[in-house]
Amino acid sequence: MKAAVVVTPGTIEIQNVPDPTPGPTDVVVRPAAVGICGTDLHIMEGEFAPAFPIVPGHELAGEIVAVGAAVTGYAVGDRVAVDPSLYCGYCYYCKRARGNQCENWGAIGVTVGGGAAEYVAAPMANLYRLPEHLPAGDAALIEPLSCAVRGFDVLPRGMAETYLIYGSGTMGLMMLELAKRAGAATVSMVDLNPERLATAKQLGCTAAVTSADELDAPRGWDVVIDCTGVEAAIRDGLGRVGRGGTFLQFGVANYDARVAIEPYEIYRREITITGSMAVLHSFDRAGDLMAAGVLAPDVFVSHRFPLASYAEALEQFRAGVGRKILIEP
Repeated sequence: MKAAVVVTPGTIEIQNVPDPTPGPTDVVVRPAAVGICGTDLHIMEGEFAPAFPIVPGHELAGEIVAVGAAVTGYAVGDRVAVDPSLYCGYCYYCKRARGNQCENWGAIGVTVGGGAAEYVAAPMANLYRLPEHLPAGDAALIEPLSCAVRGFDVLPRGMAETYLIYGSGTMGLMMLELAKRAGAATVSMVDLNPERLATAKQLGCTAAVTSADELDAPRGWDVVIDCTGVEAAIRDGLGRVGRGGTFLQFGVANYDARVAIEPYEIYRREITITGSMAVLHSFDRAGDLMAAGVLAPDVFVSHRFPLASYAEALEQFRAGVGRKILIEP
């Protein structure tokens, strides 16, 4: 089969690689769509993936084309979205239901071959069956939405709170949609990209600005979420949290990113600083939200590329052009 292969950090090629074969409790999926996200950029830069070469692609949905001998409940032809998370199930954190902190953590498209290929293997336990009305070509949005759902799981939410979100790319926009449904009084977006701010306005944010200085919020915000992973945005956001508020580090920063904090202000204002990593018991709930129409795929997806154009799509994502970019193997 053909696959996009990160041969070494910074080098990606379309290669012929062996077709996957399912283990006893695995299936093989023909991806209809595979999303590109910031994690893929980190892999290209030599982070996350434990070894190269690696086939990326952890946001995927498609059709089952083969099943293992012990698979039950699924059959060839079923349409599914795939949770890429691979937890060992026996380490200290897995036994405490914190699989996203697994000491032997892995993920499809990060530590094992992913969906940027004509076929990909996945455990039966990681499948979400798509309802008839949800196209598989849109269902790759379920994985990033499941990360956003996990982010909201760690927030001490209350009704009529004020939100400030840095970054109006795909993840920031998903956070916007969830905040609106979580009872937010206001949701303001900060980004330097005017096209992305326009999309945030289209989706009904309270304000869309290039700097929080443009907003009138003398008491700060109840919830500040960074969806950029950029040091300057994180630094600014930490200073915008109101008394008793929460700062959520959701964006993926570089390993070597550093931001100074003011311990006295954390103490004085009783600020909570928390993080959210990937998916945790949130994939099926994200699928249900997607099926219920929480996201509008025609708004969230801006570009679709064939597999042969994976490198071009990745560079477009790196340049900040468009919103969610999908590969259609």
